[in-house]
Amino acid sequence: MRKKVTLAFLLIGLVAVLAGCNINEPINADSTGFWSVYVVLPLSQLLTFFADLTGDGNYGLSIIIVTIIIRLVLLPLMIKQTKSSRAMQDLQPQMKELREKYSSKDQKTQQQLQQEMMQLFQKNGVNPLAGCLPILVQMPILLGFYHAIMRTTAIETHTFLWFSLGDADITLALLAGVTTFIQQKIMMGSGGAVQPQMKMLLYVMPIMIIVFAINFPSALALYWVVGNIFMIVQTYFITRPATKTASTDTEGAKK
Repeated sequence: MRKKVTLAFLLIGLVAVLAGCNINEPINADSTGFWSVYVVLPLSQLLTFFADLTGDGNYGLSIIIVTIIIRLVLLPLMIKQTKSSRAMQDLQPQMKELREKYSSKDQKTQQQLQQEMMQLFQKNGVNPLAGCLPILVQMPILLGFYHAIMRTTAIETHTFLWFSLGDADITLALLAGVTTFIQQKIMMGSGGAVQPQMKMLLYVMPIMIIVFAINFPSALALYWVVGNIFMIVQTYFITRPATKTASTDTEGAKK
């Protein structure tokens, strides 16, 4: 769990670093570099295609469409990540018992703890690293789309609903933070033990998203809001069967 928290903060830092990497350089057919030519440019062209298809350069609707397309493409990875996270959460009580049993910090005891942990994972068919790989695979795509939004100059001059896509919007920034919180809350679930690090991340991530969204064009905040809503719906339907099964088992045990 600590590794996932560390990975999350590293990814946040990566976003912050890449935010300043060629972010003011417009993307076009003359752009150079592997990242720009093979990742950012195709996504920018996809945005322009749907903006033209929906009529009069509707980039706001285009961002929504492309975000949903990307999320659908990544859906198998996200399902795997979500199931892995819930499986690890379900094992938290047993993992806590093992940590208490092998609380001594000497090398021999810690080796026994690791062996017991691995046996617990194998017995329940859980891979503790399974939730990290999907994140690493999807990040280049999501970051590429982030750059495509920021570097497609035509987006800056268009409006969508009540806001200008090229300017920051406080309402949309707050929505991005709120939907981030809801998405993480649903992911953690109401049952099982939640470590302090994850509880901290539950509140830190939405705040950071709001800070980023306030300082960037609202087109990016729109992307976050749509992506978060998709994730909320996805997580709900993935975890709902498991929640129902757990509730049924609990009721049966009481009877």
